[in-house]
Amino acid sequence: MVSKSGSLVDRSWRPLKRTPAVKATILTIGDEILIGQIVNTNAAWMGERLVEIGVSPAKMVVVPDQADRIAESLREAMVASNVVLVTGGLGPTHDDITRDVVADVFDTTLETDEEILSIVRERFARRGWDMPASNHSQALVPAGFEAVANPAGTAPLLLGRFDHPDGPGLLACMPGVPYEMQHFMDAEVLPRIRCMEGAPTIIQKTLLTVGIGESHMTERLAGVEDYLVEGVQLAFLPNLRTLRLRLSSTRSQREGHEALSRLEAFIRDRAGRWIFGEGEETLEGVLGDKLLEAGATVATAESCTGGFVAHRLTNVPGSSDWFMGGVVSYDNAVKVEQLGVSESTLREFGAVSEQTAREMAEGVRNRLRTSIGLSTTGILGPGGGTESKPVGTFWMGISSSIGTRAVRLRLGNDRMRNKERASTALLDLLRRELQRMMEGDSESFHNS
Repeated sequence: MVSKSGSLVDRSWRPLKRTPAVKATILTIGDEILIGQIVNTNAAWMGERLVEIGVSPAKMVVVPDQADRIAESLREAMVASNVVLVTGGLGPTHDDITRDVVADVFDTTLETDEEILSIVRERFARRGWDMPASNHSQALVPAGFEAVANPAGTAPLLLGRFDHPDGPGLLACMPGVPYEMQHFMDAEVLPRIRCMEGAPTIIQKTLLTVGIGESHMTERLAGVEDYLVEGVQLAFLPNLRTLRLRLSSTRSQREGHEALSRLEAFIRDRAGRWIFGEGEETLEGVLGDKLLEAGATVATAESCTGGFVAHRLTNVPGSSDWFMGGVVSYDNAVKVEQLGVSESTLREFGAVSEQTAREMAEGVRNRLRTSIGLSTTGILGPGGGTESKPVGTFWMGISSSIGTRAVRLRLGNDRMRNKERASTALLDLLRRELQRMMEGDSESFHNS
């Protein structure tokens, strides 16, 4: 037999049916999303998680709290995809109708799951409340579905199977509350998808970088194409805090690991100074580990960021071992009285200046007796700028055993984005300072 390309093809040994691919549709239910009251972060998060296991979402759909629209979208999704992920509409209120629509679509009845009902009732009892009658609906499960109790809320995960042209399909109905949905996805849904026929084998690693943008990273990694052989990919995933580099391979286990090792070595050689961690780590979490390992402590003096840096640091479990405290010195009087900033410095250079940032960092370090002092002062906007100090002018200071210095940034005009970017820049400055200290005398870490 001759193919259209002219090559000789012997098809006699080939299987008659190829292994089907796993295709997913994400269905989000809720009027509040359609009218813009809530941003659909659930769909974005689920899409990224699916890609991490090698499944590219075929479609994302948002529908209102209307039974006919939900049913229509659900039927279409179960034809188009063999994995259908639904969020929303599982609460106890009158417009939470997902379970009812699912039962209609599957031509089945709703049955009370006594175990789920007992768990929901107990959850209220632990808080000293009687369970409202409306919450009984959250224990109603379409007959034939599996219900998985919710450890963080009252709405269970509902899992059902359906017939699809490519084989058995999976329907997962999850709560719309993001952290509840995320738990179910990671603990229950993704492991089931990985076991489906046709689920791809994928090897992935994510490198976390800070202090460098996507375009500059692209320049640093010139020549990376030589390492992106067939089945090996590199994705740039930027956000306000970090730039993630996702390395992935769909080759065999041995070939995939070897290819990713070569790719990672190239990236670290070209951009290692900006890499701070891997996978699900956070910048503040990595800093906490380094501070703890070194026996170092830190304190913050924040003006424009209003305590946001301290907030991020104290989000890390165990941060009390290395974070001693902070001063939100929004008013100049607080800078003078609590941090010891000189009044003459404020008169001559102003609150937003290199000199003030340096004195704030030194002041909080000395007064809280820590190894390192951090400071922020700036004009976050949207108003308050001048010709010499426009909106977005930001100074960050750091004081440690190896000296005190301040660094200026030029940020944008969006206040909340500026807070995010400023806090990340300061934490990156701390990361680099710790590296400098680690390369010197270890005794310099300990408190004075």
